[in-house]
Amino acid sequence: MKKIVLTYGLIAGAILSSLMAISMSFKDQIGFDNGMIVGYATMVAALLMVYFGVRTYRDTVLGGTIRFWQAVRAGLLISLIATTCYVATWQVMYYRFMPNYLQEYSAHALENARKSGKSEAELAAQKAEMDKFAVMYQNPLVNIGFTFLEPLPVVLLMTLLAAGLLSRKKSDGVSPEGIAVS
Repeated sequence: MKKIVLTYGLIAGAILSSLMAISMSFKDQIGFDNGMIVGYATMVAALLMVYFGVRTYRDTVLGGTIRFWQAVRAGLLISLIATTCYVATWQVMYYRFMPNYLQEYSAHALENARKSGKSEAELAAQKAEMDKFAVMYQNPLVNIGFTFLEPLPVVLLMTLLAAGLLSRKKSDGVSPEGIAVS
């Protein structure tokens, strides 16, 4: 299992990291509003490796059967490796190449709030909250924690889907297609 988890986790991590690096290099063209859509779409694409990794584990190691929770465990381990690659890539990109990213995002969010008609008091409160977060986010441990949380919804969705689609109990003389096996 270790080899499969490591292989598929690193493949997913490489895809996730490279797609993030590519999309972030076009952040001005993509824009903050579309950035989240692009980001989560790339996560889904990269985390398809969870499905393929769990399927490989089921078919090559477990003889074609896997219980739901075994599949979840394998999927989460693959995702943990992929997400670790994602976090490491973000740390390098953020601290080395994009130290003003949060300030740019905050300015964008405040401009959107202003356009939506928020009062000056509401804008000031939002700015204070964002400034507080920006100070917190400069701490690498906080930054790492938030970055690990970012792909969590996709990780859980892809892992549960893979486990649900791939889990099979031991055959009782009937193939998965319902054909009697002798």
